[in-house]
Amino acid sequence: MITGAKEKRKINGRFVTLTLSGWTFGLIFFLPYIYMMLTALKPKPEIQKIPIDYLPTTWTWSNFTQVWHQIPLATFLKSSFVISFCATILVLVCSIPAAYYVARNRFKGRSAFLLLVLVTQMFSPTALVVGIFREIVKFHLVDTYLALILIYGAFNMAFSIWILSSFFASIPVDIEEAAWIDGASRFKTLRTVILPLAMPGIVTAFIFTFIAAWNEFVIALTLTSSPEHEPLTVGLTSLIGQYQVQWNFLFSGSLIAIVPVVIMFAAIEKYLVGGLTAGSVK
Repeated sequence: MITGAKEKRKINGRFVTLTLSGWTFGLIFFLPYIYMMLTALKPKPEIQKIPIDYLPTTWTWSNFTQVWHQIPLATFLKSSFVISFCATILVLVCSIPAAYYVARNRFKGRSAFLLLVLVTQMFSPTALVVGIFREIVKFHLVDTYLALILIYGAFNMAFSIWILSSFFASIPVDIEEAAWIDGASRFKTLRTVILPLAMPGIVTAFIFTFIAAWNEFVIALTLTSSPEHEPLTVGLTSLIGQYQVQWNFLFSGSLIAIVPVVIMFAAIEKYLVGGLTAGSVK
């Protein structure tokens, strides 16, 4: 009887309210993707029909295959992946030692440095696009992967240092001291002891940097001009003409662009949750 009462309490009141609220907000956020999917499955004449039918009368699954021939989608995907992955690796290589030093040392100006790290997050690449373009022209890096990799790395470095320094600070120093007593150097301790423990934070920095680079548009539009170097965000705009927009291919291409990020989220979800909640419990 007691067990049954507990089970009844679990499915009443707060549990029901939270469940319904979660499903409602989830549906609200998911509705744009549902509309994208339905539009991607319509033939072009049906999209232009007035009044609009939300459900397609003819399910055109071929839009997802034809878009690969309408634009060099494979090339755009390759460019986005190369740029995003290299920028993310650059960020991690630079931010891990910086964050570790900040977490383990109380040096003069530490608070000012951390404040500066947060202040840099206030600057938008769009507001600095003119200055960025002049610098890239000066170094002859226009329409190259390297230009986008360096810029994306620079703008995502601050967030990575901030989140990793907090995570390193939550790891007890006693673990490092035990490794030093066993004869391990500071670098070996960082590589073999601290980094495995900090993996959730590293994965969090990785995914946020990767997505920021994957979704960026303005800088890529400004600095690239050839299809061989354009990322996917810029390449999809070729489906938008002066007099018409190929909505069926634009939405199908956009959905294809979402797939790599969704797969990445699904693969590292357990690490991502741990990294986001790091330091919340003592």
